[in-house]
Amino acid sequence: MLPWLFRLLLIGVVIFALWRGGRDERLVAAFCVIGTIMTQLVLGPIPERFQNVEIGLFAIDLIVLGGFLAVALRSYRFWPLWVAGLQLTTILGHILKGLDTALIPQAYGAALTFWGYPILAVLLIGTWRGHRRQLREQDQQACPS
Repeated sequence: MLPWLFRLLLIGVVIFALWRGGRDERLVAAFCVIGTIMTQLVLGPIPERFQNVEIGLFAIDLIVLGGFLAVALRSYRFWPLWVAGLQLTTILGHILKGLDTALIPQAYGAALTFWGYPILAVLLIGTWRGHRRQLREQDQQACPS
């Protein structure tokens, strides 16, 4: 995957979530940023990367999943469940590598990195829709029928 593209999208979506989002959007954005930074800190050297289960990445992905689940369980919105479900798919990539160590390293790496893009898309859409709903509610309060 293209790390520079993901980072660019991450920055844009996080700025939008911090600017226009509510508590849920900001928390999910924070978990995305923290998870991305922590991932960079635990990645092994490129020749060895994804040869075996990446224990550090697995731990970070579990922590991020816990954060996403906490948001989803407290939220009255549906989109955080999608984010948690997509993160769970990343966890399954680690489990599959543990079950089949012959899994091609590139496939394992792609399974771990791919799901970040849909997570950002769901966060972006959730933020946009939440902001639209908030504006609609403000209009209704200002001009009651």
